[in-house]
Amino acid sequence: MNDSDGAVPDATTNHPGEPHGGSVASRLNWLRAGVLGANDGIVSTAGLVVGVAAVTAERGPILTAGAAGLVAGAVSMALGEYVSVSTQRDTEKSLLAKEEAELRDDPEAELEELASIYEEKGLSKATALTVARELTAHDAFAAHVDAELRLDPDDLTSPIQAALSSALSFTIGASLPLLAILAPPTTARIPVTFVAVLLALALTGQISARLGGSEPGRATARIVIGGALAMIVTYGIGQLLGVAGV
Repeated sequence: MNDSDGAVPDATTNHPGEPHGGSVASRLNWLRAGVLGANDGIVSTAGLVVGVAAVTAERGPILTAGAAGLVAGAVSMALGEYVSVSTQRDTEKSLLAKEEAELRDDPEAELEELASIYEEKGLSKATALTVARELTAHDAFAAHVDAELRLDPDDLTSPIQAALSSALSFTIGASLPLLAILAPPTTARIPVTFVAVLLALALTGQISARLGGSEPGRATARIVIGGALAMIVTYGIGQLLGVAGV
């Protein structure tokens, strides 16, 4: 919109067909959480199966340990995410209810508050008041929760969806080291797993860095080094326990 047309931009309206900023941010957060969940699955399961493989060459114990770690990790991630998002959702609902009550009990004060928000964003006092009045006339509740809380009442995060997403991403990540250590011949199991895991971590590190807007090289190096150290440590522990006959 050109400044010369004299129209006042509506701060809460997007161009047709464009997603709301909050929705985009929400999707990016979901994607980032999925990448991190997959990364947790890769590292934790890789450390577990490499540690067991350092003690025994039999497939049974390795498969059992890996599968148990995968299931336990996925359930733990799902429960943690469910509790966390449920708490967040309860807080959001409480804020929405409070805003609704304030609009009902003191609409004039809420109108002034909305106008002050737009004034702080750079609009003149008169223009901010005009915008606040027009938005209030259209949908007072939507205008206030967007400007004050940055929430969409129709797009609150679902605890069940978050739990399932977290469990799925962890399971996908954990499946890679489990397959990598079971597929090759006995002598190649640990080297193949090391390479497969480090390549997968490099990929998740790149994706995570790009989503977060950080420098990919450093983020990837940190995650790859961390994963390598985890496998080295668990392999060493497995070797020590195997030699000790525990």
